[in-house]
Amino acid sequence: MWTVLIVEDEVFVRESVKEIIRWEELGFTVIGESGNGTEALAIITREKPNLVLTDIVMPGLDGIELLKKTREAGLETKFIMLTCMGEFEYVRQAMEYGASNYILKLSMSVNSLRDTLRKVSAELDAAGAELRIPSTEGFVEKDYVSDVPAIGEVGSTNSEGSLPHAISGFQSVLEPVRDLVVTHPEVNKIIGYINAHYDSDITVKSMSRFVMMGENYVSALFKKKTGYTLIHYLHGVRMKKAAHYLRSTDFPVYEIGQKVGFANDNYFIKIFKRWTGCTPSQYRHLP
Repeated sequence: MWTVLIVEDEVFVRESVKEIIRWEELGFTVIGESGNGTEALAIITREKPNLVLTDIVMPGLDGIELLKKTREAGLETKFIMLTCMGEFEYVRQAMEYGASNYILKLSMSVNSLRDTLRKVSAELDAAGAELRIPSTEGFVEKDYVSDVPAIGEVGSTNSEGSLPHAISGFQSVLEPVRDLVVTHPEVNKIIGYINAHYDSDITVKSMSRFVMMGENYVSALFKKKTGYTLIHYLHGVRMKKAAHYLRSTDFPVYEIGQKVGFANDNYFIKIFKRWTGCTPSQYRHLP
């Protein structure tokens, strides 16, 4: 997928551009949006999108200056300029700085935008850009963490199948999750939200909306920056909380499941066993 940033100070236009196109079908994913050039430049510098779709006339840093500063930063990001009638001097300047195309906002249609995006996609393919993120087409977030060993693998079991080192083993499994620290601001926002709201309904979709990025991009970005899928990390936080409740309270198992974000107690037990190798009740009564 090629990454796209939409920059437009008029919210209606920005939302229209985002909604009228099926971006993924054209090989693009929208990673963010901005209402001004100054904020957009910070995003471009940080995320290095393949394409910026930007208005020309904006308060503060306009589209021409945004394009110019992007080039001065050594970035070959493609630009499509959105313009109104009578702004063709700006358009001329944009083309001089290497803008790929321009679109008249007043006559913008789905077909014209789609055709322009196809053109840019062909340019990116021809250039062999190195910033393409892994495609997540067909990717499904698993409801468990398959690459995390169960306690029985971390600790040791005796001939009767008990887990004498389950508690220490469990903490060992959770260590990378507990100490997860990254420098990416949006990923950190997601991590902070999960740690504060692990008991609520959290999905990749809700987190993508939270940081205003595409779902596919958020999935790939979170995995790249942390080594975990987003659901992997969420379950790790929930299992850590559940283990605390099981060892320090008398709450029934179904209530603990609800407290850590599972509406269905059978599903909670299933996930807990996949993480630990034992049921919540077994874990609670370990010596």
